[in-house]
Amino acid sequence: MKPNDKKNKTSESKNVREDKVIFNLDKETQFSDWFTEIIKTAELADLRYNIKGFLVFQPWSVLAMEAMYDYFERDLQKRGHKPYWYPALIPKSNLTRESEHVKGFVPEVFWVTEHGNNEKLEEPYALRPTSETAFYPMFSIWVRSYKDLPFLTYQRAQVWRYETKATRPFLRSREFYWIETHCGFKNASDAYQHVLGDMQTTERVMHQIFGIPFIFFQRPQWDKFAGADNTFAADTIMPDGKIIQQPSTHMLGTHFAKAFNEKFNDESGQEQLVYNTCYGPAISRMFASVISFHGDNKGLRFPFEIAPVQVIITPIAAHKNPSVNAKALQLRNQLFDTGLRVEVDSSDKMPGEKFYYWEMKGVPIRIEIGPKELDKNVVMLYRRDTETKTEIKEKDLLNAIQKNAFELSANLRKQADQKFENVIRDAKDRKELEKIVNDRGFCRCNFCSINLDGARCAETVEKEIGATVRGKRIDKDEKPFGTRECVICKQAAGVVVYIGKQY
Repeated sequence: MKPNDKKNKTSESKNVREDKVIFNLDKETQFSDWFTEIIKTAELADLRYNIKGFLVFQPWSVLAMEAMYDYFERDLQKRGHKPYWYPALIPKSNLTRESEHVKGFVPEVFWVTEHGNNEKLEEPYALRPTSETAFYPMFSIWVRSYKDLPFLTYQRAQVWRYETKATRPFLRSREFYWIETHCGFKNASDAYQHVLGDMQTTERVMHQIFGIPFIFFQRPQWDKFAGADNTFAADTIMPDGKIIQQPSTHMLGTHFAKAFNEKFNDESGQEQLVYNTCYGPAISRMFASVISFHGDNKGLRFPFEIAPVQVIITPIAAHKNPSVNAKALQLRNQLFDTGLRVEVDSSDKMPGEKFYYWEMKGVPIRIEIGPKELDKNVVMLYRRDTETKTEIKEKDLLNAIQKNAFELSANLRKQADQKFENVIRDAKDRKELEKIVNDRGFCRCNFCSINLDGARCAETVEKEIGATVRGKRIDKDEKPFGTRECVICKQAAGVVVYIGKQY
């Protein structure tokens, strides 16, 4: 070893510490490159699996998404949903039974047609693109009476769709991880109340816990789920101004009940069709929004509740006092026993290197302890969101973590909400609409209709402006404003819609 090796190592650590930008990329102005680099640097996924559109999810994303699954499933179970595990294969005869559904999904299906030594199966099987045609044939067996309703189910599952557009990890791929609920009701009113409950679940979990802001829209008739009467979907927007759909919930009506003979006897003994709803929180796509909304130029920032590691303990100058490592492990075990996800970084890296690494990984709280802290029975608590340090008495550590965890998650959510509000702007005519969507904005404007008679104007928006009509808000009854004319055709507007570019 050369005499100046130690000096060089210290200098390198200092440089890493002062460099606040990953590979000199700014998230807000170079989002696409930033997103690609953080996936690689933080080891969220490996893209080198040799099938296009498929990736290997690595532990740092899996741990976060497992926590995300848990929050959604607890909420669904509290509402009365029961978990099921359905086969990944759906017979072609099932998939093609509902006419609108088959038109919407068959172009995206992966088909399984052979087994063994190139022997043909009795019929082709679809690798599950969505599960309506798997669930509802079983509903027709299980649901016999009004006493069986409502029938509330869900499953945690993967789905596969042959996406023909450009794929992006977590955002748009050919295999993604989600939850899907499938439910049956006596009438349309009960079904719609449940759909409203799905929207509330999205608010409680995706917004309040994950910190992802959104607007729930009623989708236009030309953009509803294949086989539904109406579709309602939560949209959010990424730093590059592109919209990403998050959970959607659907009023399926009796379309699938007719196709799969879902019937029940009502209170008077008369046979009736079941009304179905379904809801699809895509966990892997929500994870993309988590890292994109909360991340910064130093890397990831996780809400405390879903962080893969919630607390990292970094011993400092342990070579000067072996008791430092022992104390770090003691604290780790105490915190672990309270249910926290906590680790100790006892590597021989310089302190600055440790700090930078765990900040890049998005760990919400760091606990530093060295000989000085050991002597005083204190630790230093660092918060990733504010980048501040506070001296905490060792006996008060758990309470301090809990307090700061709550504040950190609330702060990330507040920052995300402010960003989201700032990208929504009004347009009174087509020129302003084009300027807003090309300037990474989410445009609110007058539109003729979201029924089929508005499809021609929507086609103009898509082909000539490169954007899509997302629909009308569910949480507000917005009336046409200003000239009250459709921004495209100049006819009298019947609705206020939101328009933007999408992934």
